[in-house]
Amino acid sequence: MFEVTNLKRTIFFVLIDSLIIYIAIYISFLLRFDFTIPDNYINDMYLSASVLIVLKVIIFYSTSIYTISWRHFSFKDTVVIVYFSILVSLCLIIFIYIFRDTIFAGFPRSIIPIEFFISIFLILSIRISKRFFLEIFNKNALGIPTLVVASTKDASQIIRQMQQNSKYWPVAIYDDDNFGTKINGVNTKTLSQIKEYHDGIDLAIVSNTFELDIVYNKLEILNIKEYKIYNNSASFESNIKDMTVQDLLARHPKDLDKKLISSFIGDKIVMITGAGGSIGSEIARQCVGFGAKKLILVDHGEFNLYSISQELESSNIASVMQSVVDKKKFEKTFDKYRPQIVIHAAAYKHVPLVEENIEEAIVNNIIGTKNSIDLAIKYEAEKFVLISTDKAVRPTNVMGTTKRVCELYVQNVISNSTDIVAVRFGNVLGSSGSVIPRFQSQIDKGESITVTHPDITRYFMLIPEACELVLQAGAIGSDGNIFILDMGEPIKIVDLAKKMIELSGKDIDIEFTGLRAGEKLYEELLIDESDAHTQYDSITVAMPTKYNIDKLNQDIQDLLEHIKPEVKLQEIVPEFNHNK
Repeated sequence: MFEVTNLKRTIFFVLIDSLIIYIAIYISFLLRFDFTIPDNYINDMYLSASVLIVLKVIIFYSTSIYTISWRHFSFKDTVVIVYFSILVSLCLIIFIYIFRDTIFAGFPRSIIPIEFFISIFLILSIRISKRFFLEIFNKNALGIPTLVVASTKDASQIIRQMQQNSKYWPVAIYDDDNFGTKINGVNTKTLSQIKEYHDGIDLAIVSNTFELDIVYNKLEILNIKEYKIYNNSASFESNIKDMTVQDLLARHPKDLDKKLISSFIGDKIVMITGAGGSIGSEIARQCVGFGAKKLILVDHGEFNLYSISQELESSNIASVMQSVVDKKKFEKTFDKYRPQIVIHAAAYKHVPLVEENIEEAIVNNIIGTKNSIDLAIKYEAEKFVLISTDKAVRPTNVMGTTKRVCELYVQNVISNSTDIVAVRFGNVLGSSGSVIPRFQSQIDKGESITVTHPDITRYFMLIPEACELVLQAGAIGSDGNIFILDMGEPIKIVDLAKKMIELSGKDIDIEFTGLRAGEKLYEELLIDESDAHTQYDSITVAMPTKYNIDKLNQDIQDLLEHIKPEVKLQEIVPEFNHNK
């Protein structure tokens, strides 16, 4: 019954405005005739009031004035009402002029300006009364007290939308460079001023144009409990989202060359192995965006392949449920579709699981990659891109070592007309098996977050950013290149856990469980510091490692038959230091 709706608001203000017009007309006639209205003007008074009500209701309703929030009435709304009130008065003048010889004969024209000023005063007084009362006596009733962190242009847009009909109410704008200015009635202040005068702000809305991790670290002294990100769109409520740890860790490469990627992918037949995984599926989405002629999505997991196929069903795709280990069947797929670009993302990546299933991982990761490369060469694909990992650098686990063997194959295979390259990067945020989904699940359940070691660090990058750079590296790569993506500075996993707890607003403990099999404290991206830069700062190219390809093929064959495959792996990759 008491819920505010546009219909109820419209009915309320139609009745209020009608009453105001009658009062304004009555006072106008009283003032015009020294508080004694002649009997022959009574009909003019009622008639002019009726005409004004009809005109004002029609114009105000058609211009959505009756949908303006009462408690959030703003200066902009004042200007709108004044503008259309002038329009109503002009319409009344025209109406009186048309009927000057009949129903409005002898109508006192001075009534019109007197009524205009009285009615506009009363209408605006009623409109602003609720907000005035709430700001004086009950500020929280205006909405959740909110700090806006944005540039002047973005802050103006955010505040206008908040003041219209939002549950959030801006109490200050944070800007160290432009403090002291007022934007839509809200003061811009420094961090110290906000802490002094607005202590207790529970929410901050931050424009996504800022470096979110820097803003978050600065605002920590305010003890803000909740953060949301504004995405610079026309709709406010639908375009703010909770800030996540992924937002804080996001890195946006400044040298992303989308034209280069488009020329690399555009109008090409692209095969993606492991297409249902976190990396493979995102590469598939981006290949669609960059204009691939056709996508061949290869994955041996039914559900993952189904999911990405359903998502991209409107595009030109072929879904192949197949393992890259079965070379004979896989060759039929190459023969049928003749891909021009092959992006190999299929692999077993979960370190502890691989440690428990070493032989299966060797077959899947090494033989699957070898099959993919050999078939790409045989069917004359233009380019083959291997997705590698930072765990291939001085590996302490079988997963990283299998990837290093694949890199050796990339660098030394006789590739004929096919360019074979690899791209090495660290952890991607939110991928299957990564720490963030596991930490989030523990937080949701109210459980302690489990971290293996207080000093363990990892490199992180968002999946879309990593995949864009993979495609860019693939575009510039030539035969045997191994590219390393700039992952920024390594991050302590315990700090990651702390930030996730802070963003959740919950009181969660952190427990240390000890390093798992194959796990090391620090990951590396470079084997040799003399590795060279490319024309893009975000991409480095590794120094080549020579390995006789005939010997490597024989070593791989021996690896499959070895009683202790870890021993043979160390023979192929001497830097392998197994952490069991």
